[in-house]
Amino acid sequence: MSTIVDERTRQDDDPTPRIARRLRGERESRGWSLSDLAARSGVSKAMISKVEREESSPTAAILGRLSAAFQLTLATLLARAESDDGRLVRANDQPRWRDPETKYLRRQIFARPRSPLELVEIELPAGKKVSFPAGSYAFIRQLVWVTRGRLAIQEGGERHELRTGDCLEFGAPADSSFANESKAACRYVVALVRQ
Repeated sequence: MSTIVDERTRQDDDPTPRIARRLRGERESRGWSLSDLAARSGVSKAMISKVEREESSPTAAILGRLSAAFQLTLATLLARAESDDGRLVRANDQPRWRDPETKYLRRQIFARPRSPLELVEIELPAGKKVSFPAGSYAFIRQLVWVTRGRLAIQEGGERHELRTGDCLEFGAPADSSFANESKAACRYVVALVRQ
């Protein structure tokens, strides 16, 4: 099985409009201009504007920078875009998002504003890499557990090579990347707690 979800059942459920509204809502609730958010996130004002106007789908790296600027995890930002606060999350209701650049698939297993715990499952295609700035980890503790394949994690100056079943606890916040250097898709679970 090469994907986590049968995407035919979710083709009409494009999250781009919800993400655009959530980003604009988070920015406006803080009283920030586009320039303010650009300065805090390192994402260009033009790109933020395109995302908010639904003219461009943001990549994982862009969403990571924007969520860090809001002092939110990417999971929380996406969960707020879905705006459900129930305790039971059925498999078919777990939001999925595909990075337009790397085609990595993110399934939000659990994330609620009232809970500090978040669970996310990622499927990273062969030969692909995603990177996040240190700010993405400034207010969380995180574990990564590889459930299938191999994953190379560059955490600051330290490289970790994980195989199926391996689990890594992240250290102090650092620029980090997740790379699938193999010829098969890799699947991993991220468990994090907001501090």
